[in-house]
Amino acid sequence: MENLRLRTILGVLFFALAIVWVVPNVVNMDKSWWPSKKKLNYGLDIQGGLHLVMGVDVTGVVSEGATRLVAGIKTELQRDQVEVQDMRVSKPAEGEIEITLGAADHAKVAKLMEDRYSTTLQKMSDADGKLVYRYYDTYLRDYKNKVIQQAIETIRNRIDEFGVAEPSISQQGEDRILVQLPGMADAEKAKQLINTTAKLDFQLVEDKPMPELMTLIDAAEKAGAYSLSTLKYSDYVNRVNADLKGKIPDKTMVLFEKTENAQNLEAGKIPFLLRTDTNLGGDALSDAHVSFDQYGAPEVALRFNPSGAMGFKNLTGQNKGRMMAIVLDKVVKTAPRINSEIPNGEAVITLGGSRNRDQSMEEARMISTALRAGALPAALEQLEERRVGPTLGADSIKKAQMASYIGALLIFLFMLARYKAMGLVSDITLGINIVSVLALLTSLGATLTLPGIAGIALTVGFAVDANVLINERMREELRQGASFALAVKEGYHRAMSAILDANFTTACTAFVLYYFGTGPVRGFAVTLLIGIVTTLFANVFLSKVLVDLLVHKFGVKKLSI
Repeated sequence: MENLRLRTILGVLFFALAIVWVVPNVVNMDKSWWPSKKKLNYGLDIQGGLHLVMGVDVTGVVSEGATRLVAGIKTELQRDQVEVQDMRVSKPAEGEIEITLGAADHAKVAKLMEDRYSTTLQKMSDADGKLVYRYYDTYLRDYKNKVIQQAIETIRNRIDEFGVAEPSISQQGEDRILVQLPGMADAEKAKQLINTTAKLDFQLVEDKPMPELMTLIDAAEKAGAYSLSTLKYSDYVNRVNADLKGKIPDKTMVLFEKTENAQNLEAGKIPFLLRTDTNLGGDALSDAHVSFDQYGAPEVALRFNPSGAMGFKNLTGQNKGRMMAIVLDKVVKTAPRINSEIPNGEAVITLGGSRNRDQSMEEARMISTALRAGALPAALEQLEERRVGPTLGADSIKKAQMASYIGALLIFLFMLARYKAMGLVSDITLGINIVSVLALLTSLGATLTLPGIAGIALTVGFAVDANVLINERMREELRQGASFALAVKEGYHRAMSAILDANFTTACTAFVLYYFGTGPVRGFAVTLLIGIVTTLFANVFLSKVLVDLLVHKFGVKKLSI
């Protein structure tokens, strides 16, 4: 009885938690005391929207990188007073460079390449006064992957500003990006935003700060009857700076940084008065990546190209003690203080010690990715466009809902007609199963698509199959003269191996679909995996709890089967 009490408590808690997650999908809980506010997201095929496949000019970026690399090597050789006859990119797509030089300088060039580029370039040949180097295969693959991730980050920044809920932006193959924007109506504006490249700037903070800056901003907002909650960020910044013209020094502008604990700029923003004549932008940056300081704390390492390194050296040397803001798309990402001149074209953004390591690591990744997005823009080409209207989406979901309702009703009636009281128990646990699937999808923030609905329908099928196996085993035990209590025990026990085998093989199939599939196929696999978990809990565990309660708690001698 103690075991039964524990199983009953677990079942009640599980069902209560499922109800907590499901209710916001049918009742508006945004302003109530209800603990969960999450709602199930609907995919492009249900609510309509925009489907784009964008081609990324990865080869072009690799070629540009190789060209910049050659320019950098030339600058370094000139600085070391090493003359070369010629240096060119022989195979741009592979990052292969060819250096023609005299015999006297051969050793110097070879040593410089070995000392400074041994992790990036491998020597392919050394003959007839020519040195040929090419990117390592692993470096090239990583380089191309960075280009794709940078493009995805740029697109996501644009889409977030446009206000699309739950966009799906993912990599397809080696040089394509799939963009799905559910509910998107203004397709042309969305495409324009997607094709806009992120803009990176390094701007000095005005050395004579204005204590009344926030007061001026508040007065401008009040006079113009606007705020960041009523305007997009870019429009808000333009409006504020237009209203403050003449009230702030010439060649300055106001930009904002999000406060550390705020979820967005609207919730918390810090104004910065920045110089507009710094003239150092993202085109001067060649790389940004996460590194670690001597204590193991995450930081962001920056590397400038040769011309950018010279500009950065002059900027830091002439402005010691001042703050320099790193700005991406008019948002201040960080504003470190310049402690000394930085002559080698490398810099580090420290993140401070007020946050935990996970938060610091996540911020470091975000900043480095955002900086690379501005530093290495890739041209995007639209390869495919499909627009799904809301009428088509509404029609699809209505048909899918109707099919699910009819299928569930037929199964409920069949179980009642075939197994009587035990069929009713199966129907109750089947309802709990469906509620549990929707609850888990909601809690995980998953997006429900038509293949996902198909997965739920399939879940109903193999959930009932489990109860059919159990009920048929119970019938066999009763025919052999066993008592009802013994029939229940043996029925569940003997059917369990077949149920586990069936669900295990289904789970294996779902894992394969998830691993190799994309988009809708993955959605189907996720729903199927969740359905397996809820089936084993609801239609096996909970149904056994219900029957045991009837038999052992309420003294029911026998249920019709």
